[in-house]
Amino acid sequence: MNQIIKRVLIMIVMIILLLGVPRLAGAVANQFDYQAFDPDGAYAWISVHHVVQALVFLFLIFLLMRLRPWLEKIGMTKDWQSDFYLGAGHVRLGFKLVGIFTLFFLIYTTGAFVTTLLTRQYNPFPYPVNALNISGYLGFQLLLSGPSEELIFRAFAMTIFAIVIPGRILKSRLSHANWVAALIFAVAHISFTFAPFTIGFSTFQLIFAFVLGLFYGDVLEKSKSVYYPMMMHSIANVIMVTVTLILGLIIG
Repeated sequence: MNQIIKRVLIMIVMIILLLGVPRLAGAVANQFDYQAFDPDGAYAWISVHHVVQALVFLFLIFLLMRLRPWLEKIGMTKDWQSDFYLGAGHVRLGFKLVGIFTLFFLIYTTGAFVTTLLTRQYNPFPYPVNALNISGYLGFQLLLSGPSEELIFRAFAMTIFAIVIPGRILKSRLSHANWVAALIFAVAHISFTFAPFTIGFSTFQLIFAFVLGLFYGDVLEKSKSVYYPMMMHSIANVIMVTVTLILGLIIG
């Protein structure tokens, strides 16, 4: 019973951290004025937000590394990935999986591109299309989005979840750590405010984030490194932003 209580408490703390720290990072990002170099708010705020949340989880990761002896004493290090997937892992396999993912994502994106052209329904680029906004936003997607979010939802979350909820489902194809991390990753894409209380989300975006999260998590486990999911995440985001810009030029 004590072990069950420990695991439940850890799960609650994990959910609070995974959903709460990004909100805290947003509050920190709000403290700065970006008008001088990002007047349209295209990239600066979200860049600071992702840097702050990444730093918080890096601190937690290194703290847990130092606490490893204590965690061993209380029996919480079974299936422990002691380096939190921060090593190079299986390099050849990792790059191979990134290449396969990129190919299939390009095929998917091409299909979505053609469908959008035929239906002429798409979500335009949310900021004025100029060199500053495009370069800044693409730079964020390439350098910060994937590394920050994969550090949180794969390297950190899946390491802890593998300890708390070990095991696999679907004939051992999918780990509990993977699908739980992917689910919370999807939930993190829901926007909400407290005063007044509002909730906003896109059902397609939630499903899309969950499915991509499963792919990222699977590559993490196979390659034993978070760097390859980071690459996949950044590549997918850059492709989607680029396609959105091209569609805007064609349809708009």
